[in-house]
Amino acid sequence: MVVCGDDGLAHRLAAELRGVYEEQVTLVVPPSERGVRPPVVGRARAVSAALLDRVVSAAVNRAAGNGGGTGAGTGTAAGTGAGSGAVAGTAGSGEAGSVGRVLEAVEPTEAVLAEAGVERAAALALVYDDDETNIRAALTARRLNPRLRLVLRLYNRRLGQHIEELLDQAAALATVGGGGGSAVGDASTTVLSDADTAAPALAATAVAGTSKVVQTDGLLLRAVERPAPGAGRAAGPGLATLALLSATSNDPAFADGSETSGEQGPLLLPDAATVAAASGRGSVVLEQVSYSAGPALPSGRGVGVVAPFASLFSRRLRWSLAGLVGCVVALAVALWLVTGVHPLGAVYLTLLDLFSINDPAVGKSTERQVLQLLSGLVGLLLLPVLLAAVLEGLGTFRAAGSLRRPPRGLGGHVVLLGLGKIGTRVLTRLRELDIPVVCVEASPEARGVAVARRLRVPVVLGDVTQEGVLEAAKIHRAHALLAVTSSDTTNLEAALYARSLHHDLRVVLRLYDDDFATAVYRTLRAAHPQALTRSRSVTHLAAPSFAGAMMGRQILGAIPVERRVLLFASLEVGGHGQLAGKTVGEAFRAGYWRVLALEGAGRESSGVGGEGRGAGVGAGVGLVWDLPDSYVLRGEDRVVLAATRRGLAELLGRRRRGAAGV
Repeated sequence: MVVCGDDGLAHRLAAELRGVYEEQVTLVVPPSERGVRPPVVGRARAVSAALLDRVVSAAVNRAAGNGGGTGAGTGTAAGTGAGSGAVAGTAGSGEAGSVGRVLEAVEPTEAVLAEAGVERAAALALVYDDDETNIRAALTARRLNPRLRLVLRLYNRRLGQHIEELLDQAAALATVGGGGGSAVGDASTTVLSDADTAAPALAATAVAGTSKVVQTDGLLLRAVERPAPGAGRAAGPGLATLALLSATSNDPAFADGSETSGEQGPLLLPDAATVAAASGRGSVVLEQVSYSAGPALPSGRGVGVVAPFASLFSRRLRWSLAGLVGCVVALAVALWLVTGVHPLGAVYLTLLDLFSINDPAVGKSTERQVLQLLSGLVGLLLLPVLLAAVLEGLGTFRAAGSLRRPPRGLGGHVVLLGLGKIGTRVLTRLRELDIPVVCVEASPEARGVAVARRLRVPVVLGDVTQEGVLEAAKIHRAHALLAVTSSDTTNLEAALYARSLHHDLRVVLRLYDDDFATAVYRTLRAAHPQALTRSRSVTHLAAPSFAGAMMGRQILGAIPVERRVLLFASLEVGGHGQLAGKTVGEAFRAGYWRVLALEGAGRESSGVGGEGRGAGVGAGVGLVWDLPDSYVLRGEDRVVLAATRRGLAELLGRRRRGAAGV
């Protein structure tokens, strides 16, 4: 396995492949990424300086101990070219000891990829932060090795679909033309986005009870986090219990539901006896497994520029107009009763009086004269209201392309800090859930500002470290704060300041490094034991999906369970001795994997399912999710299963299958 990248995702992915899947890994990183972990940058207030000093010092000391203890071993020059020298090292300890071979290079040029062994590799992951760098390297790698499995990190989803099809087609043509005997399926291309992987987790953490969705290739899996049932009440129905949440809200190990939480931490894929015996624990329950049309891509340019009619006028103006209409109706009814004219005629005469174009009611009854005077008075009141309507309408159209300000009286909303790659995806996810959001962004040129304008989400432009910015976002009446900027200390500073304004605020921090996230979590939990605090590392959330994709395209996606990850895969039973020839009940292994559904092939002959339930869209494609425990899995069956990281490694690990002679 070859992993190329320039940030924490590359290191985390290499460690995942090495530690969980036991694969041989070559890591290609820029020279500055090798010795020391990238520093935490940003500005902090005096109120948080002492806390940051303790946390950052601990993180740097750990980095120095891991990466700089014994050096990088022996270095050898490898490849020149246009200024793209590479240095390969085999270290006996530190970072290279946990990820395998380390190769330093400024860019993934053809010489660097050749030195990394791409021509002999089984899979290559390109996880640079720049999409263009990943695409250029992918095209080069496909030319060097047409049978190479590629995993790309791309933020642009539409471009990712086209690149995936292009590289797969190139692999198929090269394999056929070269007369190779390897299956084209081994040369698959998978395009992933760490932003798409982490955004649902961050959004779900900020709002309790939201759904966790995995949607890929038309397959939709939806799970929901449920609180612990009260005494004497049973948990709600669901297809399967995927996980039990931590037994206590305040984790005694301060690990926040990670793998080091011990028995009090979350339990993934528990058996029925464990679920029945669990009391006081929330759960993650699978609610839906079905086929769908696939995820919606971003809409075209100009969508949402024209404001809806209801937003053209303010609420006060709408009430004023409604009151005037009511007055006109009342005057028309009174005129009809007084004069006895036809109702339509009464309305017509009232409007003439309203606009002062009717003849004076000289010689008419007193009632008619009073009604005419009242109609003229209402007409005078109508003039400023009509003028205000015209001005507001013009102002709304002019401001349709500008940013909205948080409205008065807003409360119970989510304050989102940062509209970069992660923040933009989180914003889209929150709006899909119909959750009110107020964004805070320092740069008006950030990529998410245009998305916020299109979705008509209020945005406060300003540096969150300055006084008054969070107050302008109505933080004192907010439900939750999501700090997802690219600066760890900015996120931490905003959280500390927001807590000083709103002690019970739900806070979710995006932090670069998972160890740093744990350290921050411990400190905030100790300082605010009654408030809900969550710290999340994007690399920790995204790495399992990338690692699973390197093992094959059968990985559908992942959902976070506190600080652990549950993976979903689609694979054929044949070749997996843990599944073939066993019943669904026998194949289930608590804490490792669980069969959820049976896909397409073999459904009619299996006798499973009834009355077309679970039928998918498409030519004869079906999905049976209500498999009985007695159903025997056959080699030609294709199943959808949930698995933990180590469970999936045991199922897909090439070394284990090779040792077993599979």
